[in-house]
Amino acid sequence: MLTAAQLLDALLERARSQQPTEIVAVTGALGRVLATPVTSAITVPPLDNSAMDGYAVRVADVPAAGARLPVSQRIQAGAVGEPLAAGTAARIFTGAPVPPGADAVLMQEMCSADGDAVVVNKLPAVGENIRRAGEDIQAGSEILAAGTRIGAAEMGLVASVGLGDLSVLRRLKVACFFTGDELVSPGTPLGPGQIYNSNRYTLSGLVTGLGCELIDLGIVPDTLAATEAALVRAAREADVVVTSGGVSVGEADFVKAAVEKLGRVEMWKVAMKPGKPIVYGRVGEADFIGLPGNPVSAFATFCLFVRPFLLKRMGATRVLYRAFPARSASTWAKAGDRREFLRARLTDDGRVALFPNQSSGVLTSCAWGDGFVDLDIGQTLQPGDWVRFIPFSEVLG
Repeated sequence: MLTAAQLLDALLERARSQQPTEIVAVTGALGRVLATPVTSAITVPPLDNSAMDGYAVRVADVPAAGARLPVSQRIQAGAVGEPLAAGTAARIFTGAPVPPGADAVLMQEMCSADGDAVVVNKLPAVGENIRRAGEDIQAGSEILAAGTRIGAAEMGLVASVGLGDLSVLRRLKVACFFTGDELVSPGTPLGPGQIYNSNRYTLSGLVTGLGCELIDLGIVPDTLAATEAALVRAAREADVVVTSGGVSVGEADFVKAAVEKLGRVEMWKVAMKPGKPIVYGRVGEADFIGLPGNPVSAFATFCLFVRPFLLKRMGATRVLYRAFPARSASTWAKAGDRREFLRARLTDDGRVALFPNQSSGVLTSCAWGDGFVDLDIGQTLQPGDWVRFIPFSEVLG
């Protein structure tokens, strides 16, 4: 078996980014990956502007607190004032350009209006409350690199330099199907021995949350012929095929056998818990990743391995999750012989508490938790011990 680190490294070595590019509006770019760098043609902000509602002054005109200055002009955001006459102040509002000659802005709480004048109750400092031209972006600078995934902040940043559309990589097509004669879809009455297919909904959410184009092939019967037919269709329509179930060594596990017949298997099994049976291979031009059927195993292996793989296939440059040190609030006495990823929740005091039942079939633990506690082989825990904590925010979306 590969270690979890070996499997992740091997998957990333095999991830290829070959999608063609397309132009999309910034309003529709959320979750997409930049094909080319974004450069600003303008300086942001374009002029020195006020960070506060208040009064623009010359520091030299305020020798002491209590100085009284006539107000010579009023400058709203969106307007441009006249040069500030010596010995006067300008009433100014947040975002308005600082008039030439002024070298400080005093917030209005530090001043008192006195008819057509203002009393300055605080000595100003040069540059106080002034946002300098270009302090955010200089004209000609690169603001986003190729391979950046576009989020809400990136959309706003692109808009701030006046761009209305972007060159992005085509959405990665990911086909999913799910094996198991015991599976039925929600909304259908359960028969004897049947369970609802939760993995279809978990994996659909995980795939679409990454910004991929999902091809949902649904439930496939537990026969080699049906599995082969689904695999042929999936590999023809998608860049990556992800399945759940049928990758172990049981008599009714046909997925691995189908991949071996139609393509090739390059990796099988990882020394981790939950999620030992995981398969990587190729069928035609498509990558194939087969995940375990247990709900938590499918969730964990997708988050820890499939997500980084898909991100790299999408062309993203930041694909790895981060782990953070935290103190345990729980005891874990069972020393495992595989690396373990335990579902945990952050407590109000910043520690991590384990879900009481860590079975691979208890999907409640994933909805309840805030992340994984990453335990080395043989590691146990006592309250107060330091652990590696992987927040779900690092491995979802």
